[in-house]
Amino acid sequence: MMLTRRHFMAGTVTIATTFALSQFSIQSQPAKPTVSTGKDGIFICNEDSNTLSVIDPLTNQVETTINLTSFDEDARPPFRFVTGGVMPTQAAMISKPLYHGAIHLHGSAPSPDSRLLAVTGRGTSNLYLIDVATRRAIGNRPNPLAEPGKAVNSEWLSSGLLLGREPHEPTFTRNGKELWVALRGENRIAILEVEAALSALRQGMTTGAIRQHLRTIDGPAQVWFSQDGQTAFVISQKVPIVEVFAVNPDRRGFSRPKLKTRIDLREFDRFGFTPFQKTTPDGREIWFSHKLADAVSVRATDGAYRSLDFLALGDRARPNHLEFVENDRGKVAYITLARIDDRRGGIASSQVAIVDRSVAPGKRRIIGTFYTHGREAHGLWTNPEHTRLYIAHEQDELPGTPAAGQTVCTVFDVSMPEKPIFMTQIPLGELVLPSGKLRNKKSINLVYVRPSTPSQTA
Repeated sequence: MMLTRRHFMAGTVTIATTFALSQFSIQSQPAKPTVSTGKDGIFICNEDSNTLSVIDPLTNQVETTINLTSFDEDARPPFRFVTGGVMPTQAAMISKPLYHGAIHLHGSAPSPDSRLLAVTGRGTSNLYLIDVATRRAIGNRPNPLAEPGKAVNSEWLSSGLLLGREPHEPTFTRNGKELWVALRGENRIAILEVEAALSALRQGMTTGAIRQHLRTIDGPAQVWFSQDGQTAFVISQKVPIVEVFAVNPDRRGFSRPKLKTRIDLREFDRFGFTPFQKTTPDGREIWFSHKLADAVSVRATDGAYRSLDFLALGDRARPNHLEFVENDRGKVAYITLARIDDRRGGIASSQVAIVDRSVAPGKRRIIGTFYTHGREAHGLWTNPEHTRLYIAHEQDELPGTPAAGQTVCTVFDVSMPEKPIFMTQIPLGELVLPSGKLRNKKSINLVYVRPSTPSQTA
């Protein structure tokens, strides 16, 4: 039976109060050390500013902002971000004459070897590859207009790779040879050869990397691969169906996809709006987020793809992303709830639902929620030790709050997975351009990347 929002929230008051007390006490305690290499980064896609914020987990501060706009590459007014002292609105910003930067930066995924980050521009129908070590977009080149004393950027932005309408989420194959990008505005997947993509970007080309387009259900939102890399799951935001493909790699490791089956989700998602999916760390289950149905469902990844769980989250919970944390103190799934704008000490905040995964499938339930300390939670990701959790938010903080007017990332100590403890709120600040400051805002996807360590896509 679907829980109402009132019943759902009433059942979590005691748990939330306990968490609030724990979160208050952590403020004066030093953060526990991580096993960071010193080059770890939390990469956050900011959709309205078309930037990537990079957070250093050792300091929990913004290390840098990666510029995927093309403003201020030329000193003349049509190229500037701020002209005549006037800062443009977001809509006017991306409509400026001669703008060739990203529009609506949204999806992201790390390569299996954590060397690359793939990010998509929904509005520009393109994809960028980011060098994790240098924090730079591959294909950028020195700006020939950059001269001493001239107020222009030192680099000219790559135009990325053109893919098709509304590229939503990119995913690397488990062997790292390909990128499958869901074209949500169409009914197909763009399959790119990674080395060809790198070569094209370095030559300043926008095409030449797509190996094939795979016909799918309408509105494909994301691809995720089974742990052995042999199966691809494709979800949709238009129809209540999951398509399952055999990857069928050739001797070189390149896919030759063949449709295996279609899974009917109407029982769980009559709206046909499933934007996110992920396999568990052991690879035995795949979890689906049904945003308009206010629920998540779980299936086995073996050949039967049998239903294992259905978890109602309450009216208007609006689940976005989910993440798994497993350590010697617990085994849980976290699910960000986008539109529950409740009050934590009088301040608007989203919540995250906690699912106990230590019990057998069919017996799982929501054991509580915790406040994210931010508004409209979206992406979330854990560190490799499963002791820290980072959460991105779409909306800015309200006036009268500590980070008023800022989009924030928040950090939790999840050493005890069933009792997350708030650590800090990180304002994302601005990208400083020669003509003015562009505020980082509307964070969507978030990934934690540790160079030289296999990622969650490995």
